[in-house]
Amino acid sequence: MTTPTTDQGRAFRGWFLHSDQPEPSGFYEDESVASEQAHVKPWWKVMCLTGVDYFSTLGYQPGIAALAAGALAPIATLVLVLVTLFGALPMYRRVAAESPHGDGSLSMLERLLSYWPSKLLVLALIGFVATGFVITITLSAADASAHLVENPFLHDAIAGKEVLVTLGLLALLAAVFLKGFTEAIGIAVVLVAAYLGLSAVVIVDGFRQAFAEPSVFGDWTSAISEAHASPLAVIGASLLVFPALALGLSGFETGVVVMPLVKGDPGDTRRAPLGRIRNARKLLTAAALIMSVLLLGSSLVTTLLIPTEAFEPGGEANGRALAFLAHESFGDGFGTLYDAATIGILWFAGASAMAGLLNIVPRFLPRYGMVPDWARATRPLVLVFTVIAAVVTILFKADVDAQAGAYATGVLALMTSAAVAVTLTEWRRGHRRAGAFFGVVTAVFVYTITVTVVDRPEGLLIAMVFIAMILVISVVSRISRSTELRVARVELDPAATAVLEAAVGGQQPVRFIANKLDAGDDEEYAAKSLDVRLDNHLRSDQDAVFLEVSITDASEFTSVVPVTAVRVGGHDVLRATGTSVPNVLAAVLLAVRDRAPEPPHVYFEWSERGPGENALRFLFAGGGDIPPLTREVLRRAEPDADRRPMVHAGG
Repeated sequence: MTTPTTDQGRAFRGWFLHSDQPEPSGFYEDESVASEQAHVKPWWKVMCLTGVDYFSTLGYQPGIAALAAGALAPIATLVLVLVTLFGALPMYRRVAAESPHGDGSLSMLERLLSYWPSKLLVLALIGFVATGFVITITLSAADASAHLVENPFLHDAIAGKEVLVTLGLLALLAAVFLKGFTEAIGIAVVLVAAYLGLSAVVIVDGFRQAFAEPSVFGDWTSAISEAHASPLAVIGASLLVFPALALGLSGFETGVVVMPLVKGDPGDTRRAPLGRIRNARKLLTAAALIMSVLLLGSSLVTTLLIPTEAFEPGGEANGRALAFLAHESFGDGFGTLYDAATIGILWFAGASAMAGLLNIVPRFLPRYGMVPDWARATRPLVLVFTVIAAVVTILFKADVDAQAGAYATGVLALMTSAAVAVTLTEWRRGHRRAGAFFGVVTAVFVYTITVTVVDRPEGLLIAMVFIAMILVISVVSRISRSTELRVARVELDPAATAVLEAAVGGQQPVRFIANKLDAGDDEEYAAKSLDVRLDNHLRSDQDAVFLEVSITDASEFTSVVPVTAVRVGGHDVLRATGTSVPNVLAAVLLAVRDRAPEPPHVYFEWSERGPGENALRFLFAGGGDIPPLTREVLRRAEPDADRRPMVHAGG
């Protein structure tokens, strides 16, 4: 008899662990849905979705540029724009063509390598992804808090409570995702249109004020001339300070991750979604051009019109330069409207980053078997990421400037890896000029991330913490899940089907002799049959089929198992391929069980290797002590002992 409390607990558990939440207008959709052109949107609407991350950096980028470069901020921002338009944009247009199904640049690197090196590289990069997205959440929430605190109508009530306000915004973000995040694109379009429109008003009015007072430009150029003796010195100083402005490059990786939501052409296929690629490239180009204009304009007017001391920590323009101008130029009414738009887009940038994490983690780690199975569910991950974001917020005291280095490190690590992936792809395909060009782009990003890490090492430290956490969880999960039945399905070719039908129709039960393929001749099978029959007391009148497994990629967690058949001399041999010998054997035996009146039997010889060596061979090479491992996989896959295939080992 169940109690209401028990029923409620089951209902909560079902809701909490439900992993297939239908979000028809959410951030990310399954590729199977998007490939059918279901719930896709025009590219400009999806651009607004990525823009809540990309464009929201205007909330704090001008202030960070002013702090880092002083009077040189507009020139350093020009360097940033040139890198954006002639480095990052061409690079990610190439990523869009290579990875149109929402995998981003990680999948390109995964394809360039193989086996465990590929998996370890992706795990490390996911650490940087986590750094970038988590800091996006915390930094955006912290900057939204700064706008709330500095608003004249709220200042007295919440001044000094930035951490609590930020934690409240994070809790609200988590609550929205726990309930179910719908209509994201529609909200993003409204927020981006409002924020960009209001920002344009502030920037244009800033230029009006600057042109109305000619001494403003004169004072600015004089400050540059006094600090730097020549134009070359100005350029050199701007190049040196450019890495501090790398926050303005965020948003490109999100742009390719949301590609399954971009509407393509009716004739698009999964293998060749040409319309989607073309429209995604429009998205990336339009976003980069809009942001470049806004970055240059905002940097110039804030540098010209805002006193230097206002940018300092604790200053009224710190982390909110354009909002400061909005209040100064138009009054508190318009300024509050601008604050509201800024807070909205910054908060939604955190939602974009959370959705990015919820897309990347389930896309890669469960496929590697490197997270618990509940990681496929959205809600548990939301809580995990929210707790991490809360810890980061408390450690950094909700300080925007303090988190800038960590944010830049995460963003630049992803962009550097994307540059490397594109460069290697072009070289492998013989595109020498393109390879050389992207090699230069790679060098720029390597320089940028190196300077960033040297100047702000906390970003790398945070990334290392995330990487260490991911590796520990991955190893523990892979070990604990290694004896799961990691086979999607067993596919028998006609010859294998004929062998099994003959075996099922003959003497029962069906018997298999497990063999490691060597010479593959009649002498090998005759000797193996004699040894196994003697060790396991298998009579000569009891027919047996040989069963062999070859390993494709032991680093993969799951696979489809194709089975073929050959006849060598008087011996029938089934040959299967997969990621792990015990798992493939168990899957084939269960498939035969479903075709036969009674469970099949399989016969082995014991391994001569030590237990420790066998355990490592099983985890990393898919081999090991096959008989007990096969039996354990079968035990976990089939709890009913009467229906479980029988495992025999002798010797």
